[in-house]
Amino acid sequence: MSRRSGVLEFAVLGLLRESPMHGYELRKRLNTSLGFFRAFSYGSLYPCLKELLRQGWLVEEQSGAAEESRPALTGRRARIVYRLTAEGKERFEELLDQTGPDAWEDEHFGVRFAFFGQTSRDVRMRVLEGRRSRLEERLATMRASLARTREKVDAYTLELQRHGMESVEREVRWLNELIESEREGRGEGRDHSGSENPEVGVEQNDTDRNTDIT
Repeated sequence: MSRRSGVLEFAVLGLLRESPMHGYELRKRLNTSLGFFRAFSYGSLYPCLKELLRQGWLVEEQSGAAEESRPALTGRRARIVYRLTAEGKERFEELLDQTGPDAWEDEHFGVRFAFFGQTSRDVRMRVLEGRRSRLEERLATMRASLARTREKVDAYTLELQRHGMESVEREVRWLNELIESEREGRGEGRDHSGSENPEVGVEQNDTDRNTDIT
């Protein structure tokens, strides 16, 4: 499984853990709640859902059962709703507890952070510290590169390099604040015992219920 597919699997399981969704609703939540997926397509989501169904982590259900007993006024099909199974919840919990290097990378960190409200404090700390370490390494490389090329590039290229370095510096400062907050016990979400703050989680967005992925 590719890294991007793994991130998509994690995000889909996490969103469906909150509540069952039909395909279009799930796609919209991925696009609007998790910035990493803004450009992803139906072609990426559909194979992922099929694989999760094959693994037994999801089941398909038809929505609008109450309306099905009424005479059909249109040719519109019932929408398919995807629901997490008990095995799917276990799989998400397993992924949620992983703190390896993938959790720190650009492609995964933002999605992991979006589900920090469901993550235990010790795992949050390891992910935050890993991300900070990775960015500090990147920052050292960028500073060394800037020092070597300062006299060899034009002013616009130099400004672009400085802009990139400043962006990394801002994120490191942000991570420092988050880590300090966690150390002082001010972080929200699940504690070490697994209890969860019900007010914390991925932001719920209005959903368009006009179409679906089937």
